[in-house]
Amino acid sequence: MAGKRVLIVYAHQSAGSFNAAAKDAAKEALTTQGCTVEVSDLYAMKFKATATAEDIIGDVQNADNFRYAEETKVAWEAGKLSDDITEEQRKLTQADLIILQFPMYWFSLPAIMKGWIDRVLTLGYAFSQEKRYSQGVFKDKKVLLSFTTGSQESMFSANGINGDMNVTLWPLQNGILHYCGFQVLTPQIFWAPSHVPSEVRSTMLEGWRKRLEGVLGEEPLAFTSMDCFDREKGFQLKPEFHEEHAAKEFGPTVGTHLGKPLPPNQMRAGV
Repeated sequence: MAGKRVLIVYAHQSAGSFNAAAKDAAKEALTTQGCTVEVSDLYAMKFKATATAEDIIGDVQNADNFRYAEETKVAWEAGKLSDDITEEQRKLTQADLIILQFPMYWFSLPAIMKGWIDRVLTLGYAFSQEKRYSQGVFKDKKVLLSFTTGSQESMFSANGINGDMNVTLWPLQNGILHYCGFQVLTPQIFWAPSHVPSEVRSTMLEGWRKRLEGVLGEEPLAFTSMDCFDREKGFQLKPEFHEEHAAKEFGPTVGTHLGKPLPPNQMRAGV
């Protein structure tokens, strides 16, 4: 871990929150191991969540039909993205490990963190038609979601009222992180910390510190390689992939499961 660089993107309004404690625990544990840790405290930074033409310095290409992805790609190539985006891209480029620390809002991210994703992971810089998924830009970087829930773990099970957490996380872990090529580590989930005694919260944080001692050596989650899909047929799985998995009990991934049961639980709880 010594010499590695870590970026923690943190989204919580309160310095007294459990999320703040998890962020501080990560920073301390990783710094102790010799890592250089940067924290983007989005609320403290008053980070702008909306993706607008203001993110581009100077004139845009087509003001009458403004298209954010295409316009920011041109601006990135010309070095004309706004200073806040450029600074976050610098941090991300330098990082070996990225931790997104947040409270789960409405089965997803807080708006300010989604805005960080929308604005920082720009076309050209973070992805392109040629560089995405298993061939993505950030294939040499590791990332993980570390978050709190308001619901108990049982409520996010296959039989629970909220449904399987693996399904909930698919849009984030596959549609954003893996799409950009990241090696996605199993998420660190702190189940309903506001509803448990303080000693349980302390145990959660201790487990998080312990995990971080070897986090860069962990195996990432498995996603199906782009090579397994037929580009000429609308990126459908190739017949030989179906044949290879015909006798297997579980589907290969959460989102592409071949009508089989979902893969075994890939989550990591905080206790």
